[in-house]
Amino acid sequence: MNTPWSTPVAIRIGEPPEETLITTTQAAAWAMIEDWPTEDGTALDRALTLCAAVDARKSKPEEARKAFVDAASEAGILIRA
Repeated sequence: MNTPWSTPVAIRIGEPPEETLITTTQAAAWAMIEDWPTEDGTALDRALTLCAAVDARKSKPEEARKAFVDAASEAGILIRA
């Protein structure tokens, strides 16, 4: 699940909020599970599903990255993608 992405995604999470650079599917999954400001959301659910699918080799890393960007936008924490 530590599959690298072609382009990192910068988000702002934590207490106090800090810019975090997400560069792999594994980092994305951990951020969504451990540090996400919301527990529910359509984009969040899709992103978590696609991160697991990358691990199972049923999806491409860039699909998970796109879903992660959508989830970060949904949560209002996206800085740049």
